[in-house]
Amino acid sequence: MGASSDNVTGFVLAVCSSVFIGSSFIIKKMGLKKAGATGKRAGAGGHAYLYEPWWWFGMISMIVGEVANFAAYAFAPALLVTPLGALSIIFSAILAHFILKERLHIFGVLGCALCMVGSTTIVLHAPHERVIHSVKEVWQLATEPGFLIYMCIVVVVVCILIFYCAPRYGTTYLVIYVGICSLTGSITVMSVKAVSIAMKLTLEGNNQFIYFQTWFFTIIVIGCCLLQINYLNKALDTFNTAVVSPIYYVMFTSFTIFASIIMFKEWDTQDASQIATEVCGFITILSGTFLLHKTKDMGNRPIESPVFVSTPQNVSSHSGT
Repeated sequence: MGASSDNVTGFVLAVCSSVFIGSSFIIKKMGLKKAGATGKRAGAGGHAYLYEPWWWFGMISMIVGEVANFAAYAFAPALLVTPLGALSIIFSAILAHFILKERLHIFGVLGCALCMVGSTTIVLHAPHERVIHSVKEVWQLATEPGFLIYMCIVVVVVCILIFYCAPRYGTTYLVIYVGICSLTGSITVMSVKAVSIAMKLTLEGNNQFIYFQTWFFTIIVIGCCLLQINYLNKALDTFNTAVVSPIYYVMFTSFTIFASIIMFKEWDTQDASQIATEVCGFITILSGTFLLHKTKDMGNRPIESPVFVSTPQNVSSHSGT
């Protein structure tokens, strides 16, 4: 019963997180556009956005969302919390429709529905969190050979992307900036998981901040977050938000789930049917995200009306595509 209650708490926190993070993409984009009109763009290495209030509003919204997300990891497994990030894409698309006047096409609505169905499927079949009594247990999991190998691969690939690929191809290929954020993010989530568990245990009376492992994980979280913020700003300033958001979600979620499986082995307690259902839920979310991405501009074409307006011309234009 306690495990189910923790999963519900984690679910609510993850949904709140998605609302704030989805808002932050739109608000930060507005700030980056204003800053780029008066100073050096973030995509070109500028930091004029630091003087733009809208960027800071977006940053505050993202911080609130990340705090809620941080708390969610203390109660629920990463396999439940991370895929719920798809809801931020839906909320971002809705805000873009009303604030940025980017009309949502009927297939965009279908993409949102698929994300919702996939998220619900994962929530209903998510594994229960393993009981952890000390941050030292997390440290033991993080220092097992499998996860150490994964970390080494991530560090090497991220260094190659930062020092070789980004200066040459960063403004041409979105996957470089997003790849840096996603790979680093998978390590961030595992460290966030450790710190959030440490804070939860500390609040329960079992102080975990007397161990160096807690502070080590905290430093990793801060360093990785700063790196992600820098390259996410570059991606948002260089490429369309409607492209950055879904691709970042897909890559980040995929790497995070892979890292979680290696480190926490959360699927060990589940049977084949439960695992298959969760995989289907994740694929459904990916399908919805893909639809949102591929149809991002269709609602803005003159020959098409907004999704909630049906006209005879709409029927003929759709049949011709």
